[in-house]
Amino acid sequence: MLYKNIKELVEYGIRTGITPACERIYTTNLLLDLFHEDDYEDCEVKEEAPLEEILGNLLDEACRRNIIEDFITHRDLFDARLMNCLLPRPAQVQNEFWRRYQTSPADATAFYYKFSQDSDYIRRYRVKKDLKWTVDTDYGTLDITVNLSKPEKDPKAIAAARNARQSSYPKCLLCMENEGYAGRANHPARENHRIIPITVNDTEWGFQYSPYVYYNEHCIVFNGQHVPMKIEKATFRKLFDFVKQFPHYFLGSNADLPIVGGSILSHDHFQGGNYTFAMAKAPIIEHFTVDGYEDVTAGIVKWPLSVIRLQCADENRIIELADHILATWRGYTDEDAFVFAKTDGEPHNTITPIARKVGSLYELDLALRNNITTEEHPLGVYHPHASLHHIKKENIGLIEVMGLAVLPSRLKGEMELLSEYILEGKDLRSNETLAKHADWVYEFLPQYPEVSKENITEILQQEIGKVFCQVLEDAGVYKCNAEGKERFLRFIHCL
Repeated sequence: MLYKNIKELVEYGIRTGITPACERIYTTNLLLDLFHEDDYEDCEVKEEAPLEEILGNLLDEACRRNIIEDFITHRDLFDARLMNCLLPRPAQVQNEFWRRYQTSPADATAFYYKFSQDSDYIRRYRVKKDLKWTVDTDYGTLDITVNLSKPEKDPKAIAAARNARQSSYPKCLLCMENEGYAGRANHPARENHRIIPITVNDTEWGFQYSPYVYYNEHCIVFNGQHVPMKIEKATFRKLFDFVKQFPHYFLGSNADLPIVGGSILSHDHFQGGNYTFAMAKAPIIEHFTVDGYEDVTAGIVKWPLSVIRLQCADENRIIELADHILATWRGYTDEDAFVFAKTDGEPHNTITPIARKVGSLYELDLALRNNITTEEHPLGVYHPHASLHHIKKENIGLIEVMGLAVLPSRLKGEMELLSEYILEGKDLRSNETLAKHADWVYEFLPQYPEVSKENITEILQQEIGKVFCQVLEDAGVYKCNAEGKERFLRFIHCL
């Protein structure tokens, strides 16, 4: 059985193009060595087995031979090692990327995106488990996803990670040193990972895809040095430098302050991709002009967060104006609007920027952010409020800002259980898991005269989407009403 599974994996590599046919024997021998196997007998493989099945069989065999322990962390570490046997060296991938770039940037990224999936760095079979749907709102069509691609760790895996030797290498998940790293109980394997080095604003950066691909060609562009996130003038220049090299991609940055920032503030990085979010489609509802920048089209975007859009054929003019807006916002206080630049010396104002090219124009969206907290809202005034935490409690980062909800995996089981309880008329408050959803469900349920097995899933999906829309509204510094617009314009007039 081992010989058959090894041959299936080698044939997979040849079929997808990640392994040259002339390396069939070499690759087979590398795999045999991982199983401490000295012999091999060729066998016939008639069907193209799915990669997940091939790897699963090989991992089971590794467990039987006591090469690895049978829990998810060790299996993930070992299957990355298996896949690495099939792959070219980093320089070969880089050379192919830049060879294709000469044809077009889109050809280069298409090659690299497919390679990142074929290498199992992006685990297609896990990503497809994510629940995805859309919901129409006053702001456009929002994307909703329940993230199921990150495997749940069992108690053994959690204990192994807790007891693992602490190491500062690599310093974080975004460091260049991850390429080829074997991993450990508390750090994922990256042996099957290949990074494309690029130059951004005359400095060394890395280009890769997110292993969780929340949207098409979801990429990460990260500083070659382990330096913290910082929103400044150079940030805008870096964003546009990348967009000029890859004009079919957008690129954005998380904010650089806790609560309104992303999950990794310790390493300077951006996220982008080949996808058009609802925010990018949202129109400008109020145009304005800033003195000295009359050549830059500027306006307030119809969006639940407070977003300024800048457009110009010359990206340098956008960068200059964006820096002016950032500096003004950093120091801006409006007590009536509950906007404070600082309290007790702690800064609160920052920006989430997103750059793209639209036709012949460069475009930059600036989402104004503020991370102030109060006793009523200890997690943030401009953060999902407590009444919405049953759906979304986590920070509103770049991806959510643009209109894509990344919701916790727990919601899959809770939605299934909610469906059962609603259809059978059971009391939601009688269930410890569902009690947090009770007020929400009992408020929206009367709006649906007919609730059945056929439509309950769609109803829950649409109502979850509406909650996410409220989440974005909570994150908006200036609310989408007459008072909010007046307060927003007060800031604009300070520019």
